[in-house]
Amino acid sequence: MINIVKNHDFGKVAILLGGRSAEREISLKSGKAVLDALRRGGVDAHPFDPSEQPMEALLQQGFNRAHIALHGRYGEDGTVQGALELMELPYTGSGVLASALAMDKWRTKLLWQATGINTPRSVLLDEQSDFDGVAEELGLPLIVKPSREGSTIGLSKITNARELPAAWRLAAKHDAMVLAEQYIEGMEVTVAILGETALPLVRIQTESGLYDYEAKYVSDNTRYFCPSGLSAVQEQAIQAQALQAHKVLGCEGWGRVDAILDKSGKPYFLETNTSPGMTNHSLVPMAASAAGISFDELVLRILELAHVG
Repeated sequence: MINIVKNHDFGKVAILLGGRSAEREISLKSGKAVLDALRRGGVDAHPFDPSEQPMEALLQQGFNRAHIALHGRYGEDGTVQGALELMELPYTGSGVLASALAMDKWRTKLLWQATGINTPRSVLLDEQSDFDGVAEELGLPLIVKPSREGSTIGLSKITNARELPAAWRLAAKHDAMVLAEQYIEGMEVTVAILGETALPLVRIQTESGLYDYEAKYVSDNTRYFCPSGLSAVQEQAIQAQALQAHKVLGCEGWGRVDAILDKSGKPYFLETNTSPGMTNHSLVPMAASAAGISFDELVLRILELAHVG
């Protein structure tokens, strides 16, 4: 059972949505779902798109706190969080540093490796990289992706070293920092975090074996399982590790940690999302539902956890 503060205690709430990132359209859907849920709960909530008006308008319009439903750059990377802190306006999710670190997959990996959290091996790519050497070091197939982008935008799975330069160029269109990552064949799972609690795992099954943009937002053949079907002991162990991975980065409030289990069941942690999707079909609401938390309750709980700095 979760305790929710009285709705009037929230004051006037801005739902930050849209923004300027490549994930704008997804953010608009998340923000609309959050807005509708808060209004159903009697909260004085209003949409606010930072790409259409300056951030200082939040104060001019008398907002008391902000629910961040932005995804990707200029919303999930610490920039908006910093602006909100300067205005001393409470906001949902992680703070400036944690948001910036979690958005940067390479630096996330460095911290995880330093603290014993298992993650696939990786190297940074640029136009001077020895692509054949990278393929030999990491093995094939491998994953190439922008380090600071979300929703698997710009991601490729390659099976031949000759494909590496084109995969790098595709990822580099979205970010100057490009990551080549060891491909782990196995079961994809995600762990939603709410406050200090890891929610039930969601197991993801795709037609291609890769949970990319197509599988997330286009395909009708991607399947989600919650309960995950894993044993209670294995699920609890993964939840504990995911919570640790979340906290190592300094994340708080809520989020989602993605991982792949290899054929032996060993988890490899991929990334932490500090502002995950929040439609009725998204993974965090799915996990919350399995824990007995409705979508509307989840949104209110996230808002209750809003903080300054």
